[in-house]
Amino acid sequence: MKKNDLKIYFSDFFSVSSDIIEEYGAINISLINDLPLFIDPFLLFGSENKEYHNLHIQILDYLRFLRDYTANDDNPDIGTLKSLFCFSEVKQTWLGFSLSGNAGSGLGMDFARKLHENLKLLFTDFGSENVTQSSHLEKLCILSPGVGRDCISDFTTNLIIDFLLAYTEKFAISNIRKDLLRAVSVPRAFFDYKLMRWMPKIYQLPFYRNDYIILTPKDILTKQDTWINHGDMVKDIERIADSLPDSQIRSELNRYLLDVLRDDISQKYKSELISKYYLKHPELIDYYIKNKEDRREDACRQSIALVLETESVLIANVKQFASMMQNTSFYDVEPNTYEATQKRIEFLKNVIENNDGYKLFYHNNKPIKRESDLQTIFKFTWFASKFDVNREVNNGRGPVDYKISYGNSDKTLVEFKLASNSKLKQNLEKQVEIYKKANNTEQAFKVIMYFSDKEYIATKRIIDDLKLQTYFDVYLIDAQLKCSASNAK
Repeated sequence: MKKNDLKIYFSDFFSVSSDIIEEYGAINISLINDLPLFIDPFLLFGSENKEYHNLHIQILDYLRFLRDYTANDDNPDIGTLKSLFCFSEVKQTWLGFSLSGNAGSGLGMDFARKLHENLKLLFTDFGSENVTQSSHLEKLCILSPGVGRDCISDFTTNLIIDFLLAYTEKFAISNIRKDLLRAVSVPRAFFDYKLMRWMPKIYQLPFYRNDYIILTPKDILTKQDTWINHGDMVKDIERIADSLPDSQIRSELNRYLLDVLRDDISQKYKSELISKYYLKHPELIDYYIKNKEDRREDACRQSIALVLETESVLIANVKQFASMMQNTSFYDVEPNTYEATQKRIEFLKNVIENNDGYKLFYHNNKPIKRESDLQTIFKFTWFASKFDVNREVNNGRGPVDYKISYGNSDKTLVEFKLASNSKLKQNLEKQVEIYKKANNTEQAFKVIMYFSDKEYIATKRIIDDLKLQTYFDVYLIDAQLKCSASNAK
């Protein structure tokens, strides 16, 4: 494989400088696997960009339409829910938390019914809020189990899709060769309020593997969770209590918290009790949101930091890592899945331990301890391979991080763990039992990464106690900060 064959990111596939993408303000997405970023609607509200403000208003306009359209319908028919409340994931952004490629689940009937129910419960004062500066989409999802960041981001993306497509089209026409573009009719591009239906529209867009690509501005992206989220709402309950203007409500809530926040109650149970209180008093959600609105600058700063971290770990460093692979005989011989997998694990281990690859897992000299990052980087080592590489495959004995296969008879499994995982021994012990029951018929690797000598010693003890080497090929990867060779003793 020649050096110019290495293609991972949008800039590679469409022969455009990453600097130009950066100057335009877009994220240089990977076309091999989703980047773990998503659109946070609060960043539209909190931005100084007027166009973003208009997008936020556009989202709220659609929610108001849904609320009013179904105001007297407690049980809307399936056709209405599918046409107005259900949306597919916009996979063409190559963002989100897809475990393989860029295919996600989208927003189905469960989301549609929860949204319809919550519009009546939580959005009755739309446009006339007394506490918050604005309504917020997140308010509709904040008390619904299973409606988290993915659903909010997917819904937001669908409601601003025309903006994202036009944003991509403008960049593409100016910077990408015409033969790499296609005129694409996107079926649900904008909503026509007169016809009360989603309408198609044609755009000139980058085209790859029989599908179009969408670019997204970096300054509306975040990583860990939306700024307005259920976890913070529960955690900030005491701050909310102090901000309540009504002394009677404040006193009632404080009395409730005295019972809930006792040391003898588990954190999980505390969260459940606080969530139930919000359900009984949904007006308190507005005070939580007001606090978030007052700290909008913090939301923007956090977003910038998280996007920069992602660019450092999963774009700049991974590009360097992939180039190192390419300059070896890495892809020359691949006899079977076991040897091909072993070769990649050993290469990954060598790069991390001996070629500054450990820097992939640090930001500002602080370790980024996420198994998902290690899994994503491993996926890049299979670039141009003949083998089928799938993530989170469940073969009836629980999901495995990776299954590498070549037909039905040749397959190898790989699991990645961090030594810092508090349930490391428990997880490994269960998997040993699973493999015992399976008569150890499949080839499997365990890859465990550690960031300190203490983690290494603890992990070695677990390996010996469980006799892991009997059931798996085990690799330990040292990701500790290294000093330069000139300073090494």
